[in-house]
Amino acid sequence: MDEKTEELRDIFVDVADDDTVTESQAETHGSLASEEDVEARLRETVAEMRDALDFETSLSVDELTTLVERFYSEDSDEELAEELGVDVEDVVEARLDLHLLRERDTDAPLDRVRDADASVDELADELGVDPDTVRHYRRVAETRAERRRLNDRYRAEFENALQDRELSERLTSSVHEDGLDGATEGQETDIDI
Repeated sequence: MDEKTEELRDIFVDVADDDTVTESQAETHGSLASEEDVEARLRETVAEMRDALDFETSLSVDELTTLVERFYSEDSDEELAEELGVDVEDVVEARLDLHLLRERDTDAPLDRVRDADASVDELADELGVDPDTVRHYRRVAETRAERRRLNDRYRAEFENALQDRELSERLTSSVHEDGLDGATEGQETDIDI
């Protein structure tokens, strides 16, 4: 300690009637979610969803968690199928179980498909599509209805967990960048060795 610091310390000890001049640190409220925390939240939500709802997929909780992450990374169904080593149809079924819809899933006359008393074949003729497409549209309509019934809570939980990860990555990268900028400020960095 230099002379000024010692003087300030002595004044503090006299005024405070305490020999301790440092404050113990306590954990602050809130923290950035670690990658493991995000993974755990996603896995927990998927497992809860699988227990509460009638899943048609045979994919494991870990595979479904990977599907959720990659879906929000904007991977296509084909890319997801390749990653998981399954057919595209299995990915689509799992997505629907997880309430994850793509825009093209909802580009159909879903109200007509869901509310129709007509058979799959009759609807296919009426809409000019094949019966498998009508079955897919019906499944999408059921998924949308189930999401509404549950206030879309599972999908909201996925998005909250992933937003925490994104926020954490943005904040830590900006801190890292700021720290490097300050450390290298005023230094010559274009030096031949």
